[in-house]
Amino acid sequence: MKIDASQPLVAVLGGGAAGFFGAIACAEANPQTQVVLLEKTGKLLGKVRISGGGRCNVTHACETPAQLVAHYPRGNKQLKAAFQQFGVTETIAWFAKRGVQLKTEADGRIFPTTDSSETIAKALEEAARKAGVRIVTNTNVDEIQPLPTGGFQLKLSGSGAAQFSSVLYATRLLVATGGNPKSANYDWLRELGHSIAEPVPSLFTFNVPNSPLSELMGVSVPQARVVLAGEKLQYEGPLLVTHWGVSGPAVLKLSAWGARRLHELDYVGTALVNWIPAFTEDTLRTWLQQFRQENGKKTVAANPQFGLPQRLWRNLTEQAGIGTETKWSDLPAKSQNRLLELLLRSPLAVRGKTTYKEEFVTCGGISLDEVDLKTMQSRRVPGVYFAGEVLDIDGITGGFNFQAAWTTGFIAGRALAAPLAVEV
Repeated sequence: MKIDASQPLVAVLGGGAAGFFGAIACAEANPQTQVVLLEKTGKLLGKVRISGGGRCNVTHACETPAQLVAHYPRGNKQLKAAFQQFGVTETIAWFAKRGVQLKTEADGRIFPTTDSSETIAKALEEAARKAGVRIVTNTNVDEIQPLPTGGFQLKLSGSGAAQFSSVLYATRLLVATGGNPKSANYDWLRELGHSIAEPVPSLFTFNVPNSPLSELMGVSVPQARVVLAGEKLQYEGPLLVTHWGVSGPAVLKLSAWGARRLHELDYVGTALVNWIPAFTEDTLRTWLQQFRQENGKKTVAANPQFGLPQRLWRNLTEQAGIGTETKWSDLPAKSQNRLLELLLRSPLAVRGKTTYKEEFVTCGGISLDEVDLKTMQSRRVPGVYFAGEVLDIDGITGGFNFQAAWTTGFIAGRALAAPLAVEV
């Protein structure tokens, strides 16, 4: 690959969503800049391709930056100005301009109308090709050496490194290498002079080895509240019973907000599930009393209430010690109280976590205090920019992590395209 030494060269490290978006933004804003994207593996846009069960949850329908930032456990306040530069509206327009139509689902998630992540991946690859971005896979950056005269020397390895004789000189760098749960994998950024917010997993499901719900695999409820006993952590949303415990947005989002605390607890605790969060203890007790008076002849177990699935209702009545033939009129007060408690606070002994499919997200990364979020440039190392999950930014499930990638990538790319003379 021939490099023109007389022209600026931007090296983008990472072939994921943020890396591609940054590379495209830079190349489109300044065609004179040579943009080389280096990916250490042989796969490009891996998370894009598996996201949303292969549908790619591109972003989320939020009308304002203020609404959008409320979905980021880390980076929420700092991202507001960034989303004003490039937010959901701009993301939708960006893809539309490149022939990709998006649709908004009832829960606010936004997908391509094709329901295929390949639509998004191919659009990014085609945009990069048209913009003149040079993509090199199977190339690892082993060392970054800032040069006294400005710019950087990159020592490379891997099959793609031969194109550059294992050394590449870049005027600027965009680091978009993604998140990683292992702290040691950030050492090369520490060596550059950066501080790292220690990485821990986010967006995971709860393992419940001895779950009283173990026979209910596949049962879901549209709205449940999950509370971590003894902690100020709770979240409300759809919940899914799995063969290993519980999952669904309520659990995933709780895990994101509680990522650091759950790590401190070694993922051991008690999750209390409220299956009918519209009720309080008082309103539920009043409802039960009236229901008993009007439906005394009905058997309790065979007549699910509150829209709960039949299997779940039967399970809860069994846990409450209510026989299959017991009628509401014959229900002992002790059994009713036990049922009420289970409806509002079913205890599940959490003993570990499971990564949500392959869509792992990391809480932690480059400290935001060390990055100018107007340009995504490092405050420690001029000429180095960051985008995506390598930053200490992460959102809950629903398209928010991709939106952060598009936003930070776009802002970084535009800043990378600016003439070198503007740098201080």
